[in-house]
Amino acid sequence: MHQQDERQVVPRAQALAERAFARLERFLRIEAVSGLALLAAAAAALIWANSPAAPSYHALWELPLSFGVGSFEFSKSLHFWINDGLMTVFFLVVGMEIRRELHEGALSNLRSAALPVAAALGGVLVPALIYVSLNMDATRQLGWAVPTATDIAFAVGVLALLGRSIPPTVRIFLLALAIIDDIVAVLIIAVFYSGGLDYSGFIIAAVGVLLVLALQQLGVGAAYAYIAPGAVIWVGLLITGAHPTLAGVVLGLMTPVLPARTRERPLATLQRVASDLTQRAGGGDKENLAAPMRQLRVARRELLPPVVRVEAGLHPWVAYGIMPLFALANAGVSIGGVDLSGGGAQWVMAGVVLALVLGKPLGVVGVTMLMVRTGLSRLPPGVTWGGVWLVGLLAGIGFTMSIFIANLAFSDANLLGAAKLGVLLASLLAATFGLLWGAVYVRRRASTARVPPVA
Repeated sequence: MHQQDERQVVPRAQALAERAFARLERFLRIEAVSGLALLAAAAAALIWANSPAAPSYHALWELPLSFGVGSFEFSKSLHFWINDGLMTVFFLVVGMEIRRELHEGALSNLRSAALPVAAALGGVLVPALIYVSLNMDATRQLGWAVPTATDIAFAVGVLALLGRSIPPTVRIFLLALAIIDDIVAVLIIAVFYSGGLDYSGFIIAAVGVLLVLALQQLGVGAAYAYIAPGAVIWVGLLITGAHPTLAGVVLGLMTPVLPARTRERPLATLQRVASDLTQRAGGGDKENLAAPMRQLRVARRELLPPVVRVEAGLHPWVAYGIMPLFALANAGVSIGGVDLSGGGAQWVMAGVVLALVLGKPLGVVGVTMLMVRTGLSRLPPGVTWGGVWLVGLLAGIGFTMSIFIANLAFSDANLLGAAKLGVLLASLLAATFGLLWGAVYVRRRASTARVPPVA
């Protein structure tokens, strides 16, 4: 008896579609592409806000969006739902990245984490000092944290444009530094940019946290089950006066880094259920398949830890949906509408630009040099001082988090516009300088790697 070929011929159109979607999926996973999507959204916002259609740009984000049950109604602008609602998902991914790095990445032990932690702190302190030195006024000083953050998507995307000649350890160093930057930015938002706190909200947020812990103890692995507890945490933080997007960080840090415990290993379950389904289908018993199919779905889900599975599932939505939408809603600064000659706006803009473009590399490289020269740490294998300077220059790309903090720091529209212009200009300059230095760095590495011909 010959074993029949299980494969079936599919229509040509379906085969072409499957091939196209596979290539599209591989293309979207290229980190440089997500950075380009963010850049395109920011450029579109700038063009729109400075075109004859500018009134429609500002009117769009002020449209009210309401949710209500019975007599209760909660109405906020579209801008609020993007910055305070959708960006919670962005912070959820940030929280999961931090959780994963603390478990098994560059931050998993003190020895490997010491250098990127110190470099990141230098990249926060020096820009803050440069900004404050140019903005002594109390109102303008509120923006001291704007130039302290690094945009991971942009920075890693620009690094990817330099190709495979960049050592992987340089990329890991940049990622670790950017993630620590995010940790510091989250702490800054929580401590310095939260209003007078209403502590009753913490009770509601604590209920949400307890619900998450209860679901985890019950072995609930479906990500959708955690939306309701996450919403409870978000509402609680909103009531406290803390920024509600911090709910995403809380959930991200609580996401398990190990698969759920099951009575049978997921791979063994897959093999057993697949064999069972084959026997049933071969014997004509195609009924009562609900239970084995459910086991199959659970086993497939638990092959990966939740922190990896959820982050991978959310990443395309964040990279190509939420972050470009945030850029479109926030990067549209009317250049003619910003008066750089009044209220010290020119110093806000200059402080942001100098802090990101000059302060970031000086802080990162200076503290790294201090750590290495004093023997407190060593450069990672494959990372030279040229690579450290490249990381420092790319760390000056502050885009997403910097604009986010600017929205929290300034209530004055003119100062906010100046800060946003500074962030956009500084990020463009930092990316340009990073690419130029990266090209020099790659050529130097290539020249030193050439083996001289044998005489």
